[in-house]
Amino acid sequence: MDVGESCSTQLIDAEGSFNASGLERFLGSVKLAECGLSYAVVSIMGPQSSGKSTLLNHLFRTNFREMDAFKGRSQTTKGIWIAKAVGIEPCTIVMDLEGTDGRERGEDDTTFEKQSALFALAISDIVLINMKRRLLDLRDNKTPLEHLEPVLREDIQKIWDMVPKPQSYKETALHEFFNVEVTALSSYEEKEEQFKEQVAQLRQLFFHCTSPGGLAGDRHGVVPASAFSFSAQQIWKVIRENKDLHLPAHKVMVATVRCEEIANEKLSRLASDEDWLKLEEEVQSGLVSGFGKKLSSILDSYMSEYDMETVYFDEGVRSVKRQLLESKALHLVHPAHQTMLGHLRSKTVEKFKSSLEQKLKKGEGFAASVRSCTRSCLSEFDKGCTEIAVRQASWDPSKIREKLRRDIEAHAASIRSAKLSEIVSDYEKQLTEALGEPVESIFDSAGNDIWASIRRLYKRETESAVSGFSTAISGFELDQETSNKMINSLIDFARSVVEKKARDESGKVLMHMKIVFSHENDSMPRVWTGSENIRAITKDARAAALKVLSALAAIRLDGKPDKIEHVLSSSLMEGPAAQERVMKASTDPLASSTWEEVSPRNTLITPVQCKSLWRQFEQETNYTVRQAISAQEAQRRNRPPAWVFLAMAILGYNEFKLILRALWVQLDIAQEFRNGPISGILSVSSRFLPTVMNILKRLANEGQTHGMPTGPQPSRRSSSFRSQSLEPEAITNSVPDASSSTHVLSSESGTEDLS
Repeated sequence: MDVGESCSTQLIDAEGSFNASGLERFLGSVKLAECGLSYAVVSIMGPQSSGKSTLLNHLFRTNFREMDAFKGRSQTTKGIWIAKAVGIEPCTIVMDLEGTDGRERGEDDTTFEKQSALFALAISDIVLINMKRRLLDLRDNKTPLEHLEPVLREDIQKIWDMVPKPQSYKETALHEFFNVEVTALSSYEEKEEQFKEQVAQLRQLFFHCTSPGGLAGDRHGVVPASAFSFSAQQIWKVIRENKDLHLPAHKVMVATVRCEEIANEKLSRLASDEDWLKLEEEVQSGLVSGFGKKLSSILDSYMSEYDMETVYFDEGVRSVKRQLLESKALHLVHPAHQTMLGHLRSKTVEKFKSSLEQKLKKGEGFAASVRSCTRSCLSEFDKGCTEIAVRQASWDPSKIREKLRRDIEAHAASIRSAKLSEIVSDYEKQLTEALGEPVESIFDSAGNDIWASIRRLYKRETESAVSGFSTAISGFELDQETSNKMINSLIDFARSVVEKKARDESGKVLMHMKIVFSHENDSMPRVWTGSENIRAITKDARAAALKVLSALAAIRLDGKPDKIEHVLSSSLMEGPAAQERVMKASTDPLASSTWEEVSPRNTLITPVQCKSLWRQFEQETNYTVRQAISAQEAQRRNRPPAWVFLAMAILGYNEFKLILRALWVQLDIAQEFRNGPISGILSVSSRFLPTVMNILKRLANEGQTHGMPTGPQPSRRSSSFRSQSLEPEAITNSVPDASSSTHVLSSESGTEDLS
């Protein structure tokens, strides 16, 4: 008999201790966990020394210890032993129980017998009850089995009727829980060969016993093979603790524990799965192609394994535990999915930026470009979300999508702001160039109506800028309020350019007035030749300067009329009569800090400031006027006689050039013109004639001293004249300034000798 595969192991010892580790080793050796529901458990109970072990060894080819007749009929099986039936499919586990009515435990110690019997009934698919020898004697006494079976069934029914049952099962028939089969065997000791033949026939009944129609074909609530160890331990624990053994609840409990164990094992393996760890690492570096499919496949493999290993457990329990496993697995991989969404969002934002930039470079409208790029990028993001979606999960990427939309809108707003600022800056620069210097030029020209010219310039350039600006921002599709606000801001800027330039020029008003005073109508510097009506010219020049003061006293971009020029003219230009009227009046119109009909915002120079500036202007120009008058009088008195021009003609070109050089040195023209052209001209003109006369007289005296030659000797004369040392100091000391013009005129009549 081949017993090499039986691997008999004591499951429960005589004291009732459960050998959990031994059972695990046994089940591992017979690979019971791989059997699913395709396994059977057969146990045998009966009186001590009734041949139970012998029957099992012949029936299932196990190697349970048998009684040795030569050593007496003592107890051989203690506790419960377990072995695997050899050569029977499906896998069959055989349990040999300690015999009942053993003298070793005594007649009153039946606790273990009852517990082991209940344990066998709870976990076994088939229970063999080996009857006492006296029944076999009945059979040996020629009592037919067909007569013996009814008696046995009747006895069993009586036992069932006497068993205390729960209220809900009081009327339940025996056959609803047990299928009773009666089989007769010959005595092994007396008819061994016949016994073996009958056992061989009985053995055939255990092949495929779990199939429909088999001995255990209609079993219910079988525990999956992978949970057999745990189930057996728990049942024995309940029995030993003398608790109610509720097998349906036990089935749920076993399913709960085992499904949870299987789920935890799958989750643990997933956490250390190489493919998953590699995928998780790749995700940290950026987008991973096929992420969704790869992760879904990994999860599928573990969920499928769970389904396979829990398929035989209670459906409700395994479904709940599956959901829990799936939830935990998804929780484990969710950060990677979120990271992928983050990468996808970042990539989409960058795509939006580059696409928008390209469209704008092509000159497409800003708002239309933003709409087009946004639509395209969001569509691409949605496609990416589909590609990275995990089949087992229903994660909603709407929050990331909304954040993406906000990022896109923020970037678009930033670019819009930058582009609009650039456009505004360009047109502000254009207005600054178009208004700044031209306004300054208008003030410099001091025309008849300065502000009318400025208003025309302002209107023309502002309208041009607004037209171009409106076209430039049309592509942004701004709302009317925003568009109007920006246009008005540009108009205000243009006004501010003019106002700033006016304020700058008002700070230089005195210079403008002096320039107007010292220049002709054709903007050429005024030159006093000696024949002008200086007083009339002065009056006209001051009137022109007053117009400049009036123009720079206030900003007149709005074109509203005012009385500034009239007030200034009547107060400053009408002479003593006007001053007398001012003194008689109760108030001085210029003794104020505001102008009538002019707002403080548009006031550049207050009335009192105008009065002060005018006084300063008069003081500075009076000196120039007095110099011009004095020079004019000196010029009339110092007009050279005709012989002077004759002498210059006689002297020749070389001597004339020498005289000019001497004049340049004696008059120190460069120094005189450092204080301005007007002052230089006046100073030089007052000294020019006396200096020329002095030089000519010295030349005449030189000629008289040396005598006239008999023939023409121009070179000698020139040499004699050049040999004279016309030191600058000597000549300068001999030339009078403007204040001595009268003295020069008297010297022409011979009252003073300049030699």
